[in-house]
Amino acid sequence: MPGPDIQIMTVPGVRQLQPYLPGKPTEELERELGIQSIIKMASNENPLGPPARVTQIIAEQTHGLARYPDDSGFQLKSALAAYLGVDAGQITFGNGSSQVLELVVRAFVQPGERVIMSEYAFVVYSLAAQAVDADLVVVPAKNWGHDLETMAASVDANTRVVFIANPNNPTGTWIDCAALEAFLKRMPDHVITVVDEAYFEYVDDADFPDAVALLRRWPGLIATRTFSKIYALAGLRIGYAVASSGITEVLNRIRQPFNVNSLGLVAASEALTETEFVQHSRRINKAGMVQLCQGFQKLGLEYIPSKGNFISVDVGGPAEAVYQRLLRQGVIVRPVANYGMPQHLRITIGLEQENDQALTALETALAR
Repeated sequence: MPGPDIQIMTVPGVRQLQPYLPGKPTEELERELGIQSIIKMASNENPLGPPARVTQIIAEQTHGLARYPDDSGFQLKSALAAYLGVDAGQITFGNGSSQVLELVVRAFVQPGERVIMSEYAFVVYSLAAQAVDADLVVVPAKNWGHDLETMAASVDANTRVVFIANPNNPTGTWIDCAALEAFLKRMPDHVITVVDEAYFEYVDDADFPDAVALLRRWPGLIATRTFSKIYALAGLRIGYAVASSGITEVLNRIRQPFNVNSLGLVAASEALTETEFVQHSRRINKAGMVQLCQGFQKLGLEYIPSKGNFISVDVGGPAEAVYQRLLRQGVIVRPVANYGMPQHLRITIGLEQENDQALTALETALAR
């Protein structure tokens, strides 16, 4: 007896979706090739790992794992509100910031309504838009980054959400204060602008905008951030959105209950106090960025200048073959052909020894 026709039953937006492909886990490479000494520079994680005090806090909280977490996230929300200078009622937690990005689309975009993003921007924007059968407009990039002029010109009466990544993943390009504010001035009241600041803490340029600080002037703005990057808590999946109380109330209507776990809540609360760790992570990242760029120059490779904790390098030909050769040497990086960048590899900044190992492996891979 034939079963149901799953393709027909699937909602239109989901039929054409390709699932998100994360960076290759080290365990998978161990199983496939039997390699033991592996460095992973694929998922933009902090190579330092979490601060010692955060790890200790996590260990101390395991006795409560039989209980559901505080769904309101009161302790973390209070600490984060004080840290950011906003009201607790402006914060929405997500299972990583990817979840809050999806919540925005689910809450405010109906089938056929327009979502705008840039070419080479984070793939979750397009996945979220396609899942609700939105009219997705991908604006061609300008010098690997957002063309805000063309993005603003693409906004029409049917537009509901515009995504801006700052810095952008996977290119590492960024938008300064004047450019972002000029863009926001052009946004009509029926459009929500989402500024994805997952890598915000890695940037200390004076001209780099703080989207949270701009909320007072633009009520249609949402800033999203995460504890997965500089705070080194990727495995605990803690992200958040900061917006007006009205937008936040809507997002929390569709947020799944208990979407953030209890260990993540206490770890993130402690991580907010680790200012020296953040500064040290930033210094390590800057030094590693210089190290990799100098290595690329020595190899005669072009790269995209980055403000994140990663950098995309043009390997001069199909990157997939180079990626596979790196895997066989125990180095995991990220091919980005799915972003329309078939000659690039995105490499997370590692510790000095990891960067050296990656550059040596890359030289070997390119020589074959």
